[in-house]
Amino acid sequence: MIKKVITYGTYDLLHQGHINLLRRAKALGDYLIVGVTADSFDRDRGKLNVRNNVLERVEAVKATGLADEVIIEEYVGQKIDDIQKYNVDIFAIGSDWVGKFDYLKEYCQVIYLPRTEGVSSTQLRAESTETVRVGIIGCGRVAGRFPSEASIVNGIDVTGVYDVDFDAAIRFSINHGNLKTYTELNDLLKDVDAVYIATPHLSHGELIRKAIGYGVHVLCETPMVLNGAEARELFELAESNGVVLMEANKTAHCPAFNHLMVMIKSGVIGDVVDIEASLSKLWIDNKSLREFDPQQAGGSMYELGSYPLLPIVRLLGCNPENLNLYSRMKDGVDMYTKGVFRYPHATSSFKVGLGVKTEGNLVISGTKGYAYVPAPWWKTDYFELRYEDQNHNKKFFFKWDGAGLRYEIQEFISCIINKRFSTSRLRRRESIFMAQVMEDFMNHKNLYKI
Repeated sequence: MIKKVITYGTYDLLHQGHINLLRRAKALGDYLIVGVTADSFDRDRGKLNVRNNVLERVEAVKATGLADEVIIEEYVGQKIDDIQKYNVDIFAIGSDWVGKFDYLKEYCQVIYLPRTEGVSSTQLRAESTETVRVGIIGCGRVAGRFPSEASIVNGIDVTGVYDVDFDAAIRFSINHGNLKTYTELNDLLKDVDAVYIATPHLSHGELIRKAIGYGVHVLCETPMVLNGAEARELFELAESNGVVLMEANKTAHCPAFNHLMVMIKSGVIGDVVDIEASLSKLWIDNKSLREFDPQQAGGSMYELGSYPLLPIVRLLGCNPENLNLYSRMKDGVDMYTKGVFRYPHATSSFKVGLGVKTEGNLVISGTKGYAYVPAPWWKTDYFELRYEDQNHNKKFFFKWDGAGLRYEIQEFISCIINKRFSTSRLRRRESIFMAQVMEDFMNHKNLYKI
C-alpha cells in the first residue's frame, strides 16, 4: 500500500530550507504531494510581497525532483478536501506551525518537521530587498489611485511626480503625501528606477521612448499606443535596453479574471466557440472631458477598447481571419463601437460605448457549457460556469481589493526584480495585437458607420 504525504507552502524564493523540508517530508512515505499557494490565496493573506508568481513557484518545486505531484492551494479549507481527495496518510509542515494544524488529525497523521535554522523566505527577501523608486508622469484622474494602491505592495516607493501642468502636479503632490514635484521630466527620469505613465493616449509613445532612453522601467496606462508597429518597436527597444515595459491593464492582473482564463483553457466548458464582451460608461453629460476630444484620441474605442479585447486575445489568440467594426460617430468621436472577429474555429464580438449603454457582461460560450461574468466583469469578483444540466453549475467568488491597481503594480515590480521582460498575464504579442486593432479603427479598416 502506497503511503501518501502532503505538504503546503508558498515556496517563494525557493531556498535550501524549502528543499530540506521537502526532503524530510518525502522520507515519511512513498508519494509526496506538494501544495503551492495560489497568487490570489497569498493576496488574501496579505502576501503582496511574494516575489515569484504561482507558475514560477510551481516550476521551482518541480525542479527539485522531490515532488511526485504538485497542486495549487486556492482557498481556505482546501487542505481537508485535498487529504480526502488524494487519500493522504500524512500531513507534514514546518515546526513553526506546531499546533496550528492539529485539526487535521481527524483526517490523517499530522507531523511537524524541523525547519532549517537561519534561513527563511522572509529573511532572504529582506536581505535582497530592492526598493524600486517610481515616479508618476501625468497627474489626472487615473493617476490619483496609484499612490495608495502602491502603498500596499512591498518593494516600491513612489518618490515624485511630473505633469506639463505644474499646478496640477503640486496639487497631486499635496494630496498624496507631499511627493517631490518636478518641473522638468528629465530630472524626474534621472532620480527614479521606473515610471507610471498616466497621460493622454497620444503622448504615451514619446514618453515611453524617453524613459527607456534613461534606462527607466515603464508601466504605461492602457491603451499603451494606438499603432501595432509602434508597440512592437517599443517592446523591442525596452528589452534591448534591459528595462521592463508593461501595459497597465488592471483586468489582466485581476486574480479572479486570471483564474477564469486558466479554467477556460483547461477545458471546463469545452472548446471556446464564441466570446461576447461589452463595456460602457455614460459620460455624455460632460463633453469637456478629454474622452470626447478627437484631437486627443477621444471616443469609446480608444478609451475602453482594451478591456473587452483582453478576454478575446487571451482565449482565441492574436490571429483572427477578419475584423469588422461598426461605429456611431458624433463630433468626430465614436460614441459606440461594435467589433466582430472571425477566427478559424470561433467568433467573438465586443461593444464599447460612451454615449450608448450596454449590459456590460462577459459571456464565453463553449461546446460543453458557458462562462458568465456579470457587469462590471472588468473588475471580476464573481463568475459562473453554466451547463445544460443545471445541477453541474458552479459559482466562484473572489475579492477585488481597492481600485485593483495593486495587482498590476505587484506584477510590474516582480518583473523588474526577477528581470522578466514579459508577463504571462498580458503577453507583449497581445498588447501589440490590441494596438493593431486600434490602428485598424483609426484607419477605418472594415469600419461601417451606423
